[in-house]
Amino acid sequence: MEQDKRLSIKEWPEDERPREKVLRNGVASLSKSELLAILIGSGNADESAVELMKKVLASCNDSIAELSKLSVDDLCLFKGIGPAKAITIIAACELWKRRKADDGEEAVIIRSSRTVYDYFYPLMCDLTTEECHAMLLNNANKVIDCVKVGSGGYTATTVDIRCVMREALLKRATAMILCHNHPSGSLKPSAEDDRLTKNISSACSVMNIRFLDHIIFTDGNYYSYKDEGRI
Repeated sequence: MEQDKRLSIKEWPEDERPREKVLRNGVASLSKSELLAILIGSGNADESAVELMKKVLASCNDSIAELSKLSVDDLCLFKGIGPAKAITIIAACELWKRRKADDGEEAVIIRSSRTVYDYFYPLMCDLTTEECHAMLLNNANKVIDCVKVGSGGYTATTVDIRCVMREALLKRATAMILCHNHPSGSLKPSAEDDRLTKNISSACSVMNIRFLDHIIFTDGNYYSYKDEGRI
């Protein structure tokens, strides 16, 4: 393959072309770089689409999760990738995230903080700014819906308590869990995190909604107010 490095994919031997490999052996036979090469269609003057995507993936430790953290501007730093190709890659990563979320949607029953973390991981693992989500549950602790109730910058997010309670009432939730991320990687709750927990807990008490937990999320770990005995 090294001698074909600068050839277009159409000039490669037929048994090495990604599309032909799919038709012959199925999509599972393709590598990550080959799958992404099909999406972008072409490389640059020096590299085929496959070689280009190998380089991009190498910069992300061959991780789709890491790739999904790249912005359009980040991807456009690679020769041969413009905004259209970058958006195609980002869209593919978003589909990957939603597929992972779909895998956990059916009849989810919240039994522990770990269940909450596993549920939110595909939605929040690659966020670079803070977001806060409310998980709404019924009497059996089954997930009714998850709603983004706040977003912010790198170190803080703004949450309107009234909007959170409105969502819970509209969905007829009888229990609620908050989850927000710390892009910095720190698991230590801030003073604002403590205030938010206290205010949401008070509002839920007034509305006869069980406030089960507030979980701080990082890419690899979490902090649970419930587990720490603070709820």
